[in-house]
Amino acid sequence: MAVAEHWRPPAAQRAHGMLTTMTIHRFLSAAVLATLAACSSLSTRPEPAAPTAEATQQVVLMEALNPDVRQDTIQQTICTAGYTASVRPSTTYTNGVKAKLLRERGQTQVSADEYELDHIVPLALGGHPRNLKNLMLQSWEGDDGAKRKDRLERRLQVLVCSGKLLLNEARSAIYFDWQGAYVRYVAH
Repeated sequence: MAVAEHWRPPAAQRAHGMLTTMTIHRFLSAAVLATLAACSSLSTRPEPAAPTAEATQQVVLMEALNPDVRQDTIQQTICTAGYTASVRPSTTYTNGVKAKLLRERGQTQVSADEYELDHIVPLALGGHPRNLKNLMLQSWEGDDGAKRKDRLERRLQVLVCSGKLLLNEARSAIYFDWQGAYVRYVAH
């Protein structure tokens, strides 16, 4: 070992020819500690891979969900009459978020009536009522409009509550490609 090859006993001990067991023990202890310190600074674990775009989207989707709504709780939550009204945020909250999003787009409050504050994952499928990652402005009219998406939301809720579609499949379909889901589940 390189450290042992260069080690020499202290000058006083060399001069007197005294190399004690205690001196050797101290040297070895110091050498072991130095080696351990050097090794601990080296990472033997591989660097974690950067998250994929899909993994990142899945995390955002999870943040957009109400944790109280799961496949095993749908009969007590989204499949119960009046559920969405019970979790819908107050208009004070939604109007404030809508105004904030309009300002971020550089639009005035005058255009507010042209938009709905949309839950990306609807409350009827267990979307989070207040998380900003689940809220966006959506125009009312057109192929990208809220009126069209609302039809899909109702259809997916019926399919989930009747057991014809799993909750997570419905959520993923509407979150990642609601227009494709519209073609598949409504306009077929």
